[in-house]
Amino acid sequence: MRRANQSVVTEFIFQGLSSQPRTQTVLFVVFLAFYLLTLVGNTVVILVIRADRQLKSPMYFFLANLSFLDICYISCNVPQMLVNLLSEKKTISFSGCAVQMYFSLAFGMTECFLLGVMAYDRYVAICHPLHYTTVVSRQLCIHMVLASWASSLLSSMVINSLTLQLPFCGPATLNHYFCEVPAVLALACADTAVMEMVVFIFSILIVFIPFLFITTSYVRILSAILKIHSARLQAKTFSTCGSHLMVVTIFYGTAICMYMNPRARAPQDGDKVVAVFYTIVAPMLNPFIYSLRNKDMEHALRRALKRPKSLFL
Repeated sequence: MRRANQSVVTEFIFQGLSSQPRTQTVLFVVFLAFYLLTLVGNTVVILVIRADRQLKSPMYFFLANLSFLDICYISCNVPQMLVNLLSEKKTISFSGCAVQMYFSLAFGMTECFLLGVMAYDRYVAICHPLHYTTVVSRQLCIHMVLASWASSLLSSMVINSLTLQLPFCGPATLNHYFCEVPAVLALACADTAVMEMVVFIFSILIVFIPFLFITTSYVRILSAILKIHSARLQAKTFSTCGSHLMVVTIFYGTAICMYMNPRARAPQDGDKVVAVFYTIVAPMLNPFIYSLRNKDMEHALRRALKRPKSLFL
């Protein structure tokens, strides 16, 4: 039963990253640049992989999917944040918040699964090279990507449905720059213990277990690399994994800090900074990390620049 001093929430108010007008202007320029770089960088990666016949291995199939996912992920949050940075009234409707929370969580979960799938691909390629083409078939790649998307969309639906069933009280001020589950949960005017445990369990299943899988895969990969007698071949083999490791470190290192907490609490300013890394910085850096550290991508990009029309055919 709702208390007399409680009101039905129809919109949420964002506190954002700063309340200072000058700082907001600077942040607008910075995050607009980040957003445009993400769109351009990931689109180029997708087009180059699609156009170049030498980039038809499973690794690049997964990379193209990761680039598409990163475009979707950053587009969930940054456009709204950019509007709020220039607006006096930084609000979002209840339904708009629900949609943003659903898709941002679903895309984040998909990234967790996809990074795990990419680790498996590298493990088979390095530890079982003779069986690579038969084990990691095109059909298996498609099934793993579809499973990643389907399980994430379903999991996000469960979490969001349970979260939105809670009563919310006014004034509904989110100490965040987008609608994220921990921040929204903090505004519920009811006991959230069950919901906190649900989020924690899903975090173990979708964040921590894939992270352990990735860690185990790379322990075995490192063991296999150390058995290679040629230093040049060792460096070349490890370079194919280095890019993925950097992406995993940035994304998982920050996502685990946010979600691997069994008890919800009011989000702090530091939490918003952490969220910037896995929702904005990681999607922006991914195409540059993979392109600059991958010789095949570098060569494919040079070939594409010589005949740019091939990217759109």
